[in-house]
Amino acid sequence: MIKVLIFITLVFALGFGFAWLADMPGTVEITVADQLITVSLMVAAIGIVAVVAAIMLAWWLIRVVFTSPQRMQRFFRARRRDRGYQSLSTGIIAAGAGDSATSRRMLKQANGLLDARSEPLIQLLDAQATLLEGDHTQARAKFEAMLEDPELRTLGMRGLYMEAQRLGDRDAQRHYAEKAAELAPQLVWAGKAAIDLKTASGDWEGAIRLLDKQKQAKQLSKEEANRKRAVLLTALAMDCLETDTARAKQSALEAHKLEPGFAPAATTAAQAAFRLGEMRRGVKVLETTWRKSPHPDVALAYVNARPGDSALDRLKRAQRLESIKPNNTESSLIVAQMAMEAGEFETARKAAAFVLRNEPRESAFMLMADIEDAETGDQGKVREWLSRAVRAPRDPAWTADGYVAEKWAPFSPVTGRIDAFAWKVPVERIGPTIENDLDPMVPGTPSDRGPRTGTDEAAMVTLPPAPAPAEPARPEPEPVRTIAAPVDLSERVRAARSERAHGPAGADGESEPAEGTAQDEPATIDAGTAGDGANEPSDGSTGGEPAPQTPPRPAAREDSDEPAREPAQPGASADRPGGTGNREPAPADHTEPGPDGETGKTGARPAAANGEAGADKSETDDGPVKPPIPDDPGVDPDSEPDRPRRFRLF
Repeated sequence: MIKVLIFITLVFALGFGFAWLADMPGTVEITVADQLITVSLMVAAIGIVAVVAAIMLAWWLIRVVFTSPQRMQRFFRARRRDRGYQSLSTGIIAAGAGDSATSRRMLKQANGLLDARSEPLIQLLDAQATLLEGDHTQARAKFEAMLEDPELRTLGMRGLYMEAQRLGDRDAQRHYAEKAAELAPQLVWAGKAAIDLKTASGDWEGAIRLLDKQKQAKQLSKEEANRKRAVLLTALAMDCLETDTARAKQSALEAHKLEPGFAPAATTAAQAAFRLGEMRRGVKVLETTWRKSPHPDVALAYVNARPGDSALDRLKRAQRLESIKPNNTESSLIVAQMAMEAGEFETARKAAAFVLRNEPRESAFMLMADIEDAETGDQGKVREWLSRAVRAPRDPAWTADGYVAEKWAPFSPVTGRIDAFAWKVPVERIGPTIENDLDPMVPGTPSDRGPRTGTDEAAMVTLPPAPAPAEPARPEPEPVRTIAAPVDLSERVRAARSERAHGPAGADGESEPAEGTAQDEPATIDAGTAGDGANEPSDGSTGGEPAPQTPPRPAAREDSDEPAREPAQPGASADRPGGTGNREPAPADHTEPGPDGETGKTGARPAAANGEAGADKSETDDGPVKPPIPDDPGVDPDSEPDRPRRFRLF
């Protein structure tokens, strides 16, 4: 805008000047070779301007003619330089993209168009292309050659540091990082790498000095610098806590002043103060940190401030922490733990119940298991709490780069990064949320009083053992034609028991049912009774002895459609065709046609005539079913046939 105004001003000035000359009266006389030339003032001015312009044009033409070779040389040189820089730029982009072939080709073009001694980027492209080709030895040699050039020295150190990091050489990493940090404190990578390496080697004071240089160079913000300094001072205090307690206290207190909510700094400062006998100073530090950020380590250091305190004294200190930070999970946990150790189980249960209502976690369920075991000894409830603890969300822990540690550390053991540990919940498995329906205020059954009346535990104690799993039913041959009425199995069982108690019955093998026994009792065979009946001798020719007892088939499984087979009736007579017998038929699921087209029962075997049931049974069956093992813990041979069975959970 200013140039435009200047140009307009000059145009107006020239116009005004020529207008002034045109209006000015007068003539100009020039004598040339005895000739007098008279012109007006305006014509004389125009002539002078034309002569000056002609002289300038002639001078420019003469200069162009004499300087044309240099001009052409500069033109081609500039064109060559532009092509070289274009090739160099393309090669660097290709190297960044990982295209080694293109970067090498562009490097050759740039070398032919540019001077490698005067252009440092060519050396950088050469080193990058060598790295892409996998020749690390040549790449290190090129980076070492860069150290001789002051302009490329930091670049060479960076390349050598990366190569040492690739090889895992920590000494070389520390050497090049420290050198780069000394030459250029503004290099962020050099300062960070040097601090991390000094921290990993335990050189806390050297790391603090480097951190101060970074802070002066304004590479870090004030908050980040204070945080890292607090971490390094805490690590220094922990390192010299045993050897130099006073120095440890001073360093830890400085770290606590920089970060009041940093639990490791507070606990270290408190431990150093307690060892020096400064009880109030240590307690004050812990209480300040507890107000800022409650932490389990701070709580344990607070309640164990005096080693000689009783359990009740520790409980009072825990309650003091709870009053400082009420309605907090960590406060309730430390109160519950100290109350359990002091025998105040009601207080412990209330504190644990608060945690379970607000933030159920693994430690709360484990604590409830300890309370239940210490107060009542009810192992059933203890196992219930423990099973819930296994599925509960995990407690927060010191975690860094996926590594979970029991204690805080100033750097990560995986990457060596300073201030990597954070107090957070580790990565959990994806699973269902457990139902917290167990009341922590209801104590279990004390072990010295037995089960309580009306509780599930009492019911489980009085239940009989669970029966052994039944064997699958064996395939039966074609049923024998039945002309007599089906036999009631319960009647036969009662008859067999009466025969063993009072001696053999009549010659026909039938026996009367026992007195007071209901006729509609469900047909349930006792395992022990069936086994005893199977061992009695059988003799079909003797009429005075009872018929042989055939061991019953095992009951069919619940998921099977085939009903359980019933043994044959030894007392039924085949001489009564079409007879119905003196017993009511037992219910059956379905019938099957017999060999002669008549329907026969699938749930009961027909009786053979004249005491030949044992012979028919031996011919038609695959073999007798083995009775249950007498010492099988899953079968109770003395239990009643119709008694319900239940399974115990534990």
